[in-house]
Amino acid sequence: MASSGRLRKVVIGGGLLGAGALFAGYVVNKNSSKQISKNRQAHVVAAELRNAHLSIPLPTREQQIQTLQSTHEYDVLVIGGGATGSGVALDAVSRGLKTAMVEKYDFSAGTSSRSTKLIHGGVRYLEKAIKGLDLEQYRLVKEALHERANLLEIAPHLSSPLPIMLPVYKWWQLPYFWAGIKMYDLVAGRQCLRSSYVLSKTRALELFPMLKKEKLVGGIVYYDGQHNDARMNIAIALTAARMGATIANHTEVLSLIKGNDENGNEVVKGARMRDCITGKNFSVLAKSVINATGPFTDSIRKMAEPNVTPICAPSSGIHIVLPGYYSPEAMGLLDPATSDGRVIFFLPWQNSTVAGTTDNQCEITHNPGPTEDEIQFILNEIKGYLSPEVAVRRGDVLAAWSGIRPLVRDPKAKNTESIARNHVIDISSNKMVTIAGGKWTTYRSMAKDAVDAAIQTCKLQPKNDSLTDGLLLEGSHGWTPNMFIRLVQDFGLEDEVAKHLSETYGDKAVEVARMANLTGKRWPVVGKKLAEHFPYLEAEVSYAVKEYACTSVDVIGRRTRLAFLNVMAAEEALPRIVEIMAKELGWSKAKQQEELAKGMKFLSVEMGLNCHSSLLKVPIKFSREEVDKYTKRFHLLDKDNKGYITPVDMRFFLTSVGETITEDQLRDMLNEVDCNKNGRVELDEFLQLMSAIKTGAMANVRLEIALSMGEKRKVITTDRSGGGL
Repeated sequence: MASSGRLRKVVIGGGLLGAGALFAGYVVNKNSSKQISKNRQAHVVAAELRNAHLSIPLPTREQQIQTLQSTHEYDVLVIGGGATGSGVALDAVSRGLKTAMVEKYDFSAGTSSRSTKLIHGGVRYLEKAIKGLDLEQYRLVKEALHERANLLEIAPHLSSPLPIMLPVYKWWQLPYFWAGIKMYDLVAGRQCLRSSYVLSKTRALELFPMLKKEKLVGGIVYYDGQHNDARMNIAIALTAARMGATIANHTEVLSLIKGNDENGNEVVKGARMRDCITGKNFSVLAKSVINATGPFTDSIRKMAEPNVTPICAPSSGIHIVLPGYYSPEAMGLLDPATSDGRVIFFLPWQNSTVAGTTDNQCEITHNPGPTEDEIQFILNEIKGYLSPEVAVRRGDVLAAWSGIRPLVRDPKAKNTESIARNHVIDISSNKMVTIAGGKWTTYRSMAKDAVDAAIQTCKLQPKNDSLTDGLLLEGSHGWTPNMFIRLVQDFGLEDEVAKHLSETYGDKAVEVARMANLTGKRWPVVGKKLAEHFPYLEAEVSYAVKEYACTSVDVIGRRTRLAFLNVMAAEEALPRIVEIMAKELGWSKAKQQEELAKGMKFLSVEMGLNCHSSLLKVPIKFSREEVDKYTKRFHLLDKDNKGYITPVDMRFFLTSVGETITEDQLRDMLNEVDCNKNGRVELDEFLQLMSAIKTGAMANVRLEIALSMGEKRKVITTDRSGGGL
């Protein structure tokens, strides 16, 4: 037992929990009462101003561009419209500073829309902090836990607490993991979402029935937050706009404007930029320029100082989306130790399941995309935690994406995994402020630090301190969890659609509902959908234009999340989306074709549409006679002329030619050729399957079938050397 009058604590135990408690208590008590009082005062002021900007209409994008060109000089010009850049703009304008923000693509077009969708403090960072008595790591976790609570408060329609289970398969891990998770609760203090708890094996399987039962000891459940990342980013940007900031997406910075201060020293005084929609170039002057461009940080820094040393170490992380039946509706899973030492989350999100992520050093690109190897890595990892009854199939991957994390480079680190997500403020010799590193959860504190640095460096005169702690975001002011009921009753929307609108737009959902078209049905009365089985409405495309959507990708990727949930559904909805946007924006036929092509490229390159199994890459090597023969066989199987055959038909066919395969083998074969993932085999897929069987290209089962349909001598070879699909 050890005591300390200064800490006013008694800590029992010398293990992880005991040492961690001592460490946590010391740091917590370092906070002065003066700082706490200051924080509370700022929170009260923010609360008073929460509704101050509600009556201000949202300017159109054309008005925003015009304001950019006509304003003599801004106090702050922010480059980058991701979570951090939008946060910087909101922080600056909340202090009464004249603020502008520009983004080359769209708000949240980059890493900010491609996260794990978690709002978290960082359980593994806390472990590193305790093991190494690392004060910096501890502060990162403490800060993130505060920001987690704040984000859940200021955007309740876009975020919510999520229980996450850590399955335990070794008895000695149970107390170890429990101690670490309890420390996580302790560090959160009053901002702990809900207390963590231990589960027996039986209870763990009740809550997460998909878990592997063999050797399972039990589970530990803790709570973090989850959100719709792209919509959260957009809400931050729109809030800044309503408070008076000038914001413009699809506006590229071409170069920085430099001049001299009163002492003759070179300073950055603005930027030359181009409106990517109209192609018009113009200049914007500002007393301070803040670089918040994530992975592209160093490219902007080199505009200020061409010979500057890079500070970012980019790392790519991919995620895949699986059907909702892979996980419980309201319970996530954490794999704390993958085969290569990384952490993988397995989380319910938007009625689907998100799994990821990888962590690999990468080159910076504007169009990052997943690879088949990365997809297979995640599939193989989650297989180890799921019951054998759950067939983890490559064909169940509905979408996949890659995001580039802007990690801060550590010269001593051997790989990017060991680099903490700490943020740094870098100030160039000519006074450009750069905010780099960090993570989604801490965007607000990062933004505050960046604006503080700009105020000090460029001698700005804010009217007040930062008010963003507790400042409600767009859509939060009048929202309640029961708001969807009003939408059902007042507009005749389906329950699922009403909940979607409520949880996407908050109190602005009524505006979207008013724009919804009649369905022509007795029920639902209104709400024409963009895609079957998804709650997205055609009216959302029109509303997206009001939220500064300029391209088809803006809609399928960020205003809605269709591309992130099901890339094929997004592909099917794309033509209608372009058609609606054409009416809203006056697009020509040529422009519509251009937007269709851009949308398809985005889905193919960045959302995993071009990632296929090896079978789909095998050419169909049949002669004309063989094609005719197999086509005839297909039509014989398709007795009702449906245009497809079923798995039962396939089994009948294989049995008729003397083949005997297991249910799993048949399922795997069909999974690899069912391109549309609709449980049906169409003619082109049937020919692909027959060609793959003939050439032995099947990933799981290799069959050698004679060309003659009447020949009964067949050879079947089962390849069991592979470990996945």
